[in-house]
Amino acid sequence: MNLFGTVLTYPAPSANYRGESELNRTVIQKVTDGRFDYPIISPEAMRNALREVLTGYGLPTNRERLEPKTGEGEKQQLMVRFSEYPNPQEFADDFFFGYLLAVKGKQLEQLRKERGKDFPLKRDSVLRMNLAKALEPYRYSTVFTQSPKLASDNPWQAGDKQGGTESALLHRETVVTAFQYPFALNLNDCGKAPHDWTRKLLQAIGELNGVSGNHARSYFEFAPASIVIRLTDSLVAGYETYGFKPKKEKSGEYEFPELIEGLLIDPPDYPPQEFYLGGRIVKEMDESLQTALTERGVTLDRNPQRLISLVSQKALGE
Repeated sequence: MNLFGTVLTYPAPSANYRGESELNRTVIQKVTDGRFDYPIISPEAMRNALREVLTGYGLPTNRERLEPKTGEGEKQQLMVRFSEYPNPQEFADDFFFGYLLAVKGKQLEQLRKERGKDFPLKRDSVLRMNLAKALEPYRYSTVFTQSPKLASDNPWQAGDKQGGTESALLHRETVVTAFQYPFALNLNDCGKAPHDWTRKLLQAIGELNGVSGNHARSYFEFAPASIVIRLTDSLVAGYETYGFKPKKEKSGEYEFPELIEGLLIDPPDYPPQEFYLGGRIVKEMDESLQTALTERGVTLDRNPQRLISLVSQKALGE
């Protein structure tokens, strides 16, 4: 059985996931879709945040991020440290997110000696994700902030400058939008996971936060405001996984027209009993539409976290 889902976040001002800087202008990463540029956030950023959430749940994880320290050389850079060689049966992040060991020469010989010649050098990710894409295009909005000048008698100065560090005008691109992103899990593969790791992974998606960086200025939750899930034997989702669209008549509200219409048509485009809808997409439905979908076998819940828990029970058992 396979699980396909699309998460829609709440809309909020965002200056997150900054890319290259142009002079003092902090640039949001974007992708062009049709005639407009849309802000994006990478699946790697979401996977890293999921790893930290799973660690907070108490699951064993192999990687940790090391913040810069005062030591010399590499200690002054952001780094990742592995506890040991990847082990999907021991570490939840190795199991769900995969790994690649780019080793050769003496390192490869050492690996063979410790783990044997059949130790896999790579493992594909069990959790499939794609870019988080904004629902609203970037419209050249920017925000200016002023950094203070540092006094010349401070105990430290930025860089190698002598005396006080000059004040700077900070220029950053900003957008007000929700993001949507798809994910997929092969539950047959997940059945090989130790303990209740898969249940915790789904819970983490329902409580995802700390994804997009720059949180000193922009707190942006990646937990679902709305979520669409399909539990199916099909190998593909079968619907547009970036299917949330802004409502033309209501700013800040979103719908999933292709899926809803496909579930209501007679005969339906998709098996309704395989679909689970939760969050604002349910709250903003007319009562008659909720009734029609429920009668066809679609599961609705106003609370997305509660819906994820229900799907976990359905897919994985009590």
